[in-house]
Amino acid sequence: MPLAPSRMAPPRSITLAATQMACSWDTAANLDRAEALVRRAADAGARVILLQELFETPYFCKDEDPDHFAWARPGAGHPVLARFARLARELDVVLPVSFFECAGQTQFNSLAMIDADGTVMGVYRKSHIPQGPGYEEKFYFSPGDTGFRVWHTHYATLGVGICWDQWFPEAARAMALMGAEVLLYPTAIGSEPDAPDLDTAGHWRRVMQGHAGANLVPVVASNRIGREEGRRCVVTFYGSSFIADHTGAVVAEADRDDETVLTATVDLEAAARHRRAWGVFRDRRPDLYGALLGLDGADRARPYSR
Repeated sequence: MPLAPSRMAPPRSITLAATQMACSWDTAANLDRAEALVRRAADAGARVILLQELFETPYFCKDEDPDHFAWARPGAGHPVLARFARLARELDVVLPVSFFECAGQTQFNSLAMIDADGTVMGVYRKSHIPQGPGYEEKFYFSPGDTGFRVWHTHYATLGVGICWDQWFPEAARAMALMGAEVLLYPTAIGSEPDAPDLDTAGHWRRVMQGHAGANLVPVVASNRIGREEGRRCVVTFYGSSFIADHTGAVVAEADRDDETVLTATVDLEAAARHRRAWGVFRDRRPDLYGALLGLDGADRARPYSR
């Protein structure tokens, strides 16, 4: 008796890349270095290549300095986006590009998703804006107004959070529900000027591994390296960029100090099968999650009554 034909979809493999580098006030050199890392990743077979947060300059949010607003430019006609759009088209790769955006009288910490044909598919504006010693982002950036976004690129459906966004499981779950097959986190994080003995590198990584495991999607995180001096503090960025598979296992990782290109090949169809079989999306109970709708934990969906 002939066997029934298999209904299992064929593998849909994609090679992902994370990069990390140090940045100086020689912005031309920063852009050249970023392009060189993209080319190295593409040569290694990567089709989606993640650069770190705000790689055009040092991480200027160490200080509240009005002069740094000069680095903000509109997305339309932005020369860095145009350069990396040409590069994406040349190399046939997807490039999510972080940039300091000026929109009218407002500034955002933004990311443009550039597809493999060089098309700028749209912009995500960072939703969660941190504020603390060495990370004075509320001075520069308004909270993003785009909502969480996913893009159906040539190779995969991608969701992106920017740095501080990665600490919020709600953001990762929202993007997974919207169909993200891979989550990307460009980042700038390192030492804490007011707590020199605190090393958050392990915590930072484990949180994102949790997003991968809880949502059954691969995660890519790219962080910067190097010691950067501000006017009032110094931050040493700890690199440690990594790629995790859809179970949260780290499959490629960088050290804390070296310029690096990481690659890992994942099977998106196998991850999709795992998501369907595992049942975490089937068994969700949105009717019980009303406490997430406000800041104080009160359940807006089920008002308290005696």
